[in-house]
Amino acid sequence: MRKSILAFAAAGAAALTFGALHAQQGGPPPAPASADVSKVSAGTYKTDPNHTQVLYSYNHLGFTQNMGLLSGANGTLALDPKAPNNAKLSVDVPVNTIHTTIDALDKELVGPMFFDAAKFPNAHFESTSVSASGTNATINGNLTIHGVTKPATINATFVAVGANPMSKKDTIGFKGTATIKRADFGLGMAVPAVGDQVDLTITAAFEKQ
Repeated sequence: MRKSILAFAAAGAAALTFGALHAQQGGPPPAPASADVSKVSAGTYKTDPNHTQVLYSYNHLGFTQNMGLLSGANGTLALDPKAPNNAKLSVDVPVNTIHTTIDALDKELVGPMFFDAAKFPNAHFESTSVSASGTNATINGNLTIHGVTKPATINATFVAVGANPMSKKDTIGFKGTATIKRADFGLGMAVPAVGDQVDLTITAAFEKQ
């Protein structure tokens, strides 16, 4: 019992000391990111592959909305806040990064039956027009998957801007959504039992070059 009391007392003293130090120093440091879009500067930005991900979901036999994740994006964003509609986006996402939490399915998806990553290693998006309004933008472009190119639209929202304390580079964060039909790209196996519509949720970070 005495040991327990001493342990609680030590924990309480540590918490009080920690709080006092923060009070003396003005509290914890602020987050480096700001939601103030006016702080975005013009230039060419490159995707941060470690913090850019594409989550996809589709209906499976009517029972579940299954999901998977792709990462490792490589691309550029040319942006001028004074002329946001002139922005240009070009991004490749390596297909072999696909992750569903099911090893056998991951191997099947990157194999010749589906994406055939050995022959078509990347999904590629190239913007053709941008329509921006405040912190939102509609990005129209061409999406190439499995050697097939189709029009696609990303609905993007600005998240934050600031100097990344790790890379020391000015960074912009965005989130986006898009919807595609997998059969359009020659990936329609088991449609309609397995849903044709694929919903994409995108989180993207771009570092200024």
